[in-house]
Amino acid sequence: MTQARLSLGKQGEELAARYLEQRGFTILARNHRTPVGELDIIARDRRHLLIVEVKTRRSMAFGAPAEAVGAHKQRQILRAAQWYLATARYPDLQPRFDVISVLAGKGEPVISHIANAFGV
Repeated sequence: MTQARLSLGKQGEELAARYLEQRGFTILARNHRTPVGELDIIARDRRHLLIVEVKTRRSMAFGAPAEAVGAHKQRQILRAAQWYLATARYPDLQPRFDVISVLAGKGEPVISHIANAFGV
């Protein structure tokens, strides 16, 4: 992966974390690594434990960023989340899988949040 793509991804994750915090979510972890994969953002509110996948693109030339979270990627996220949930200290929270897409082309970035984007 090129340095430019890594930088774009990091920028998107930063924007997504700020977006969630502005809406009252508490960020618990970012880029949480498990033996079977990485979770971009783990956040919580009073009822939910959010597992958030962030996709960032500069343009819509290859489709919307959220379209990159297909069935294969969802299975990877679910496996990593199972590892995290096995040790998480939040039994009172309902897990939820969200996708945040960031379109960071020219001008102000556009953020789209798909709550409960997929499930088990």
